[in-house]
Amino acid sequence: MLSPVAMPHAFPTFCKLSCCLLLMSCAADKERDAGEEAVTVTAQAVSYLPEQRQIEAIGTARAQDSAELFARSDGIVTAVLFDGGDYVREGAPLVRLESREEQLAVDLAQNAVREAEQLLGRYRRIEDTGALSDSQIEQGETALVSAQIQLRQAKLALDQRTVRAPFSGNIGFTEADVGDRVTTSTLIAQLDRRSTLFVDFQAPESVYDAMTPGRAVSITPYSMPDRTFEAEVRDRNTIISSDERNFTVRARVPNAGDTLRPGMSFRINLDLEGRAMPAVPEEAIIWGSEGAHLFRVDNGTARRVPLTILSRRQGMALVDAALPRGATIIAQGAQKVRDGSKVRVISRDRAKPIDAQLTKTGPGAGSGAGPARAAPAR
Repeated sequence: MLSPVAMPHAFPTFCKLSCCLLLMSCAADKERDAGEEAVTVTAQAVSYLPEQRQIEAIGTARAQDSAELFARSDGIVTAVLFDGGDYVREGAPLVRLESREEQLAVDLAQNAVREAEQLLGRYRRIEDTGALSDSQIEQGETALVSAQIQLRQAKLALDQRTVRAPFSGNIGFTEADVGDRVTTSTLIAQLDRRSTLFVDFQAPESVYDAMTPGRAVSITPYSMPDRTFEAEVRDRNTIISSDERNFTVRARVPNAGDTLRPGMSFRINLDLEGRAMPAVPEEAIIWGSEGAHLFRVDNGTARRVPLTILSRRQGMALVDAALPRGATIIAQGAQKVRDGSKVRVISRDRAKPIDAQLTKTGPGAGSGAGPARAAPAR
């Protein structure tokens, strides 16, 4: 304990010591502030990109026109006028059946027409003499008309003994041979017009509005996995299956090189755009106990922004976060930052361009309906 005499001399020393401690404390605070401000980061502006969904489905091709050919009446085959795979013209004869009875009926009807014409001619020559009544002349005219109708019927029956092509196209194999007896239920052959093919496939209900006529579709035959053909949506079914939650889409694909065949199976790829969402570098995303987040730069201060990752592609992530267009985020150095930290941006990177699709992942990527499914990013 200082004596009363020593206290006046110790007070100046005490004041000096207090001032030194206060200056040291202020210096430490300044060093801490300087340390926070010294956090250097690389930032970039947020870009917005549309969600991309890729739907895959399996489709089956059918010809633009297809017909199974049958004989119109029973009979014995007398001629087969084609080979399987031939291209035949509309109206070309394909198979002839035995037709002697029908030919005789035509001859008989032609003779009846000649007789009716001769009788009516005699009536006309003596009509002015008054030897015939008007009713007799009318009977002669009626007899001629009836004979002509019978002739047309006989010719029709004769023509039906020949199976003809209803349209131009490629004809398949036949099991009918000369001498076989065929009936109206015996399949002669199948004829296809395959210059254009229709490919039917099932799509999930969630893309119904996107499947409008004219939409481009990429299709790949399973028999030719290295070739892709461009098709377009021709139509869509107006009914959605209540069990599978899908609907039928019909796409049209030109078959100029005649390389595709009816019945082929195809893998269909549909690229669909959704709403525009923020796209950020994957390295900007930090994972913590509360999930994923990144830091937005607001007036030199880092602000924590929670997010949900929707998809990834080429080092970028499409996210659901409160990031307005043009917002600045920390692209590099986010690991050194905490919410509220002062940051110093040393450079600003432009958003990386993405020339490929961002494929949606997670819930809602597609419907479980039918064979259609959301494809993983490749």
